[in-house]
Amino acid sequence: MSQEKIQSQTVQTTGHAWDGDLQEYNNPIPTWWLYAFYFSVAVAVVYWLTYPAWPVGGGFTTGFDSITYVNDKGEKKTTHWNTRALFMKETNEAVAAQKPYLDKVASTPFEQITKDPELNSFVVSAGKQLFSDNCAACHQQGGGGKEGFAPNLTDDDWLYGGHFANIQQTVMNGRHGYMPAFADVLNDTQVNQLTDYVLSLSRIAVNPDSAKAGDVLFHSETAACFYCHGDNAKGRQVIGSANLTDRIWLWANVPGADTIASKEAAVKNVILGGLNKGVMPAWKDRLSPEQIKVLTVYVHELGGGK
Repeated sequence: MSQEKIQSQTVQTTGHAWDGDLQEYNNPIPTWWLYAFYFSVAVAVVYWLTYPAWPVGGGFTTGFDSITYVNDKGEKKTTHWNTRALFMKETNEAVAAQKPYLDKVASTPFEQITKDPELNSFVVSAGKQLFSDNCAACHQQGGGGKEGFAPNLTDDDWLYGGHFANIQQTVMNGRHGYMPAFADVLNDTQVNQLTDYVLSLSRIAVNPDSAKAGDVLFHSETAACFYCHGDNAKGRQVIGSANLTDRIWLWANVPGADTIASKEAAVKNVILGGLNKGVMPAWKDRLSPEQIKVLTVYVHELGGGK
């Protein structure tokens, strides 16, 4: 191989050397990398000019790009590009895309919505999002509820009824559960008797004589439990009183109690202290009628409502 070819294949030095053997080689950046760097600089300049970027005095450069959207008051606004305006614009587009389906939901009877594959698919998707945004904080994702706080919507046990009309009424106007306290009405023996009777309705082994006395007390004018829970103790959906025979517990943690004594204590707490909670807000001023109808069908299908 010629000396010239060997030299052409050898990395050249800059001519700088230290201590004789330590030399500085000349390894330039590859051309493709250099061009890529220049291109990225050009892109950055275009980006800076297009979008808000540089602080100037008390403000900033707003860029060349603008966004038009409709705000919550129905007013059309045009502003420089920013993430809030972009969010509003995308929300407008999503609302526009949903409108044909919402209009169809509004004009379709409840019973027919679930039989229309396309409409039912929309309700499942939109209803899940509505539920997640507005209902899951109390009823949990999936509608499983939280003991002592919010009812389970998946078990087909409905305090106020599971028909479409019942659920729609609940969503629109909200609910406020109430049970009076009996601490000043019943003595300790009567509370024990009533507790045993309530537990016996769920086929829990208690003192039979005590439960029998509690049955009489339940249907007497002294406790008058039958006024709300009914003669058969199955509750009255018109006022949201609980069914005491279905072994589904919301306010008294009977399933989580390990002993009969602890189960009795859980029921006694409710009898003595009553209930002034179970408040569900009204959504008629927060959601549109179409959204409430979508949510109604979605919740109905969670528990196979009847």
